[in-house]
Amino acid sequence: MRPLPFLLLLLATPAASAGLDVTVTGARGATGEVGCALYASEAGFPTDAAPATQLWQPARPEGVTCRFEGLRPGRYAVAVSHDLNGNRRTDTNFLGIPTEDWGVSNNIRPTLRAPRFSEAAVEVPEGPATRIEIRLGR
Repeated sequence: MRPLPFLLLLLATPAASAGLDVTVTGARGATGEVGCALYASEAGFPTDAAPATQLWQPARPEGVTCRFEGLRPGRYAVAVSHDLNGNRRTDTNFLGIPTEDWGVSNNIRPTLRAPRFSEAAVEVPEGPATRIEIRLGR
């Protein structure tokens, strides 16, 4: 096969696409925002949102949904936070313990450490959006 037609064929082939719908429940009120951070690897999970894709929604006690579209099929983990003061991060005390409600995919809540990516990761296959629910808490 000649190189140019082969490259054109590769470019014309649509990439596999997946989606993830994250329903966040348990907000204690309508103050502030609920943030969802999607991680494609353990880098930064769950406290450093720099390597993550972030979505923010106004907080609602009945819940909010963060929709991530156009993903490559694979393993992802999500960290969520109810940001009350508008700084778009989960505030912590001097010991590093969160003072704002938070959660992660699979609703993992270890007691003396942060959740690990491997515990929170969910498989997102090609096709219709995968749906998960994350409950906020402290």
